[in-house]
Amino acid sequence: MELSRRALRIVAIGAWIVVLFLLLPGFVTLPVALNDSRFMQLPQETLSLRHFEALLNDSGWHQSFLDSATIALAATVIACSVGTFCALGVWRLGGRVAAVTLVIAMTPMILPPVVGALAMYRLWVQLDLYDTWPGVVLAHSIVALPYVVTTVSTSLAMLDPRLEQAARSVGATPWRAALDVLLPNVRGGVISGAVFAFIISWDEIVVTLFISTRAVYTLPRRMWDGIRENVDPTVAAVAVVLMAMTVIGVAIVMIHSRLRRTRPKS
Repeated sequence: MELSRRALRIVAIGAWIVVLFLLLPGFVTLPVALNDSRFMQLPQETLSLRHFEALLNDSGWHQSFLDSATIALAATVIACSVGTFCALGVWRLGGRVAAVTLVIAMTPMILPPVVGALAMYRLWVQLDLYDTWPGVVLAHSIVALPYVVTTVSTSLAMLDPRLEQAARSVGATPWRAALDVLLPNVRGGVISGAVFAFIISWDEIVVTLFISTRAVYTLPRRMWDGIRENVDPTVAAVAVVLMAMTVIGVAIVMIHSRLRRTRPKS
């Protein structure tokens, strides 16, 4: 018993070491954002909020936040709609056709990002979608699609197919059975896919660099230019804000989950 407790303690210590190692870049970002210099470096003498003030007063950063959020929301809606019905179709068909369809849907995840971005660039230029909002939203939707298909397919794999058969036996059409029976039972997979799709679109940079220039200026694109062109310390302030938003979001989810577990059942 004492040996097992000691082993668990060692495993816990090792896990915390790994967590701290993964979080170390984030810990470094905060002091960099608080330095008083116009260069990206650790504070030398005093701490300053000048880069956070620059972020608040720069309308360009505000617009990039808005652009990324709008594009991510639009891409999430498209990816969730197409990916959910693709997963439902694959689940219903089965066999070789379903396997081929699933492989095609997973192609954006399998191919290296640069290869996919180059292919989109050539096609988007021919379709007059280069450096346009519809072009960027469509590209982000394609990149996020495999994640939705994966999460929804996982939920469908645990679903009893007799539920749909029962709905069809009482007169439900295939569409009605899908909307009223299948979708409510795979809601968790759809929500998980939506979260993944939003995060993928929000963070996407490789495809965005290939298919846009200045007309669509997302937040990752502006951060990339801020590091590559003039090493703007405001990028560190933006990173701190994004980390704070992530921590707040995770805390809200954890609190909501705990409240649901402790809520008395009626």
